Amino acid sequence: MRVEILPDAEAVAQRGVAELAAAARDAVAERGRFAFAVSGGRTPWRMLAHLADQPDVPWARTHVFQVDERVAPAGDPARNWSPLEDALLSRVPLPPAQAHAMPVDHCRGDADLTAAVRSYAAALATACGVPPVLDLIHLGLGHDGHTASLVPGDAVLDVVEADVAFTETAYQGHRRVTLTFPMLARARRVLWIVTGAEKHDALTRLRAGDPTIPAGRVRASDALLLADRAAAGG
Repeated sequence: MRVEILPDAEAVAQRGVAELAAAARDAVAERGRFAFAVSGGRTPWRMLAHLADQPDVPWARTHVFQVDERVAPAGDPARNWSPLEDALLSRVPLPPAQAHAMPVDHCRGDADLTAAVRSYAAALATACGVPPVLDLIHLGLGHDGHTASLVPGDAVLDVVEADVAFTETAYQGHRRVTLTFPMLARARRVLWIVTGAEKHDALTRLRAGDPTIPAGRVRASDALLLADRAAAGG
């Protein structure tokens, strides 16, 4: 994993948008389309807002997916989709059919969640082939070492036969739908965005490849980690 330490969160967002824009242009030149998945977070929303201002991003040939989502009604402030729309989707000429929200609006139990993950896996396969391969996945890092909604102690960590799964229990108040380790491992590029002093311990363990935290179990053929000095411990 390549690592770049930048002065602050804004510098991380700016460097991240350069990576995203370049990945989009490269993917379209090589394969005719760019499919990427994004996680939530303050710095990522800034990065995506900057992406909306970038020239020459091939939006007509781009698909936007979610890495994970909290199970909550549409418009709920806990959802990742609303700030994704505000920061990026409402500001760029992306065809609506190419913006893929995780279908969690009306999930009430395991049966609904099972249908939701199958639907999202099908959308990934339609856009990205079988098995689906995303051109870039953006990941964040929790202070407890989770990434996506692959959270410590949950059975979702052991899912190996599906590309999308849901957590067995609530995490920080919500059950989650998430891409799984196998789906993350197939990505052509992984872009880690980590900012804030509260992430320092988890970042140290991630950089060491510590498999006792979920983030340390992510395997990628091409990974770039962008962190600010606060997360890197100065």
